[in-house]
Amino acid sequence: MSSSYLILATLAMAAVTFITRAIPALIPQKMLDKPWLHRLNESLPLSVLVLLILTSLAYQELSFTTHLSDAALHLLLAQIGALALVLLVYHISRQLLISMIVGIAAINGLLWVFECFL
Repeated sequence: MSSSYLILATLAMAAVTFITRAIPALIPQKMLDKPWLHRLNESLPLSVLVLLILTSLAYQELSFTTHLSDAALHLLLAQIGALALVLLVYHISRQLLISMIVGIAAINGLLWVFECFL
């Protein structure tokens, strides 16, 4: 890849990020007070969390058609345990960032436990 391509890609990403951040400030307040926008604002964090959960289970080495190795089984169990903990913490706190931090800590902690004690 050439440096001009990387510069243009970076500028395009910056422009898209700026536009998505600026649109709410540019739209009149009257248009932002729609009930469907409020419902979307309430359900969006949970939707993002569900997407993160679904993509985290898409691990290439896990296949249910063949016998799982011990490492793959430990990874799957750690993922399921961490995801259950993330859902529980989000249900209690309704804080997406805290739930994500707990999930990262839980997956690493569970993998360490499986590695050390199993």
